[in-house]
Amino acid sequence: MDYSQSIQKVNSLLKFGIKPGLERIGELLNRLGNPQDKLKFVHVAGTNGKGTACTLISNVLTAAGYKTGLYTSPYIMDFRERFRINGEMIPKDELSKLTERVSKIVDEMKQEDLIITEFEFITALAFLWYFEQKCDIVVLEVGLGGRFDATNIINTSIVSVIMSISLDHTAILGDTVEKIAYEKCGIIKPYGQAVVYANQPDGVIPVVENSVKDNKASLTIADDSAVKLIKTDIKGSEFIYSAKGRFGIDSEMKLFIPFIGEHQLRNASTALEALNILYKQGYKITAEAIEKGFRTASFFARLELIGENPIVLLDGAHNPGGAKALANAIKAYLSGKKKILIMGMLADKDVETAVSYIAPNFDKAYTLSPDNPRAMSSEELAKVVSKYCQDVTPLEDYRKAYELAISDAESDGAVVICGSLYLAGKMRHIIFEN
Repeated sequence: MDYSQSIQKVNSLLKFGIKPGLERIGELLNRLGNPQDKLKFVHVAGTNGKGTACTLISNVLTAAGYKTGLYTSPYIMDFRERFRINGEMIPKDELSKLTERVSKIVDEMKQEDLIITEFEFITALAFLWYFEQKCDIVVLEVGLGGRFDATNIINTSIVSVIMSISLDHTAILGDTVEKIAYEKCGIIKPYGQAVVYANQPDGVIPVVENSVKDNKASLTIADDSAVKLIKTDIKGSEFIYSAKGRFGIDSEMKLFIPFIGEHQLRNASTALEALNILYKQGYKITAEAIEKGFRTASFFARLELIGENPIVLLDGAHNPGGAKALANAIKAYLSGKKKILIMGMLADKDVETAVSYIAPNFDKAYTLSPDNPRAMSSEELAKVVSKYCQDVTPLEDYRKAYELAISDAESDGAVVICGSLYLAGKMRHIIFEN
C-alpha cells in the first residue's frame, strides 16, 4: 500500500461517520496488542483552546529533551499533521505501512459486523506509531467530547486538561454548557490529576469539581493572575509568568507566544499548570525549555498571521466561544484599519451567534461555502451576515474572493478569513500557491 492508497483507505471510512463509544476501538487496539497501555499521556479536552494547549505542552516537552508524540485533529494542510513526534509529521512511508497493518484487522472486524470509523482507525494507528517509536510521552487531543471519544480508551493519564467550554456539537454532546462539561470531564481518571481553564461560563466549574470528586482525583484551576501581559501586537504576546514555586522557580519568567488574543494568555496559563504537574511527577522541565517551547510554537489557522501588507489573519473559529475570541482580537489588533471579511460556515453550527460577534467589525464581507457536505451555502450565509454588515457578496470561487478582499483592503488594511477549518485549509492552500 502506497501513500495515496493509505489516504484513500482512511477516506473510505468517512461514510461511517461519528459513532461515540469505546467498544470498537477497544477491540481494535486489543488485536493490535494494546499499544496505548504502554504509553504515558497528557490528555486534553475542551471546546476551544485544546489545540493551542497541546501545541504548547508538546513543544515544551520536546525542548526539555523528551521524545514527545502529539496527536491532534483536524488537519489543515496535510493529513499527516495529526501525527507528530518532536514536531515532525509521520513520514509517508511509515503511515502507509501502518495503514496496511491496521487495515487488515479492520477488514477482519468488518466481516464480524464490527465497523471501525475513520477517527477510531487513525487513533489506533497513532497509538501504534507512538509506541513503536518509543515515545516518552504523548500529548493527546480529544476529537469530540471526551467520555466516549476514541482517545478515552486510555486507562490513565499523567494529567487530564479541560480547556474552555462553550456550546458546540450540541446534537451529540448536549444543549447546555453543563451537559457538554460533563462529557468533556469524562477524560478525568480515578485518582488522577486534572487541570481546568479558569475563565469558564457559569455552571462549568461545579461540573468539573463534581467529576473530580467522583473520581477521587486532584484538581488545579489555572491561575490566570500568574500571567501578566507586557505587550502584544499582531505577531504575538509577551508576558510575565510568576512561577510562585512552580517548576522549582521562585522568580518571574518573561515568555513570548506567537499567538494573539487575550484568550491565548489563558490557554498558556492552563498549559503551564499542566506542565507543572508533569514537573512534580519527575519530568525535568526547566525555565529554558518553557521559554523555547513557547517561543517556537506554531499552530495553523488559529488567529494565524499569514500576511502583513495588508494584514491577513486566518482563523478556524466555528463556535460562539471561538467567534467571541476572534471578535475581541479584531478589536484589539485591527482598530482603525479597513477590514474585509471572508467567511464560510457549516450549517449545523450556531451561525447566527458566530456571525453576530464577527461581522459587525467589518467594512465589507465575502461569503463562501466550505468544502463539506454540511456547508451552508454562500447565499444563505450572506443573508445572515447582511444583518450585521452592509456590504456583503456571496461567491463560489475561493481564489476570486481572496483576490477581491486583498484589493479592497489595500496595503494598509486587513483581511480576516474565518468560520470553518474546512474553509481555512482550502484558503491556506490558495494563499501559499500565490
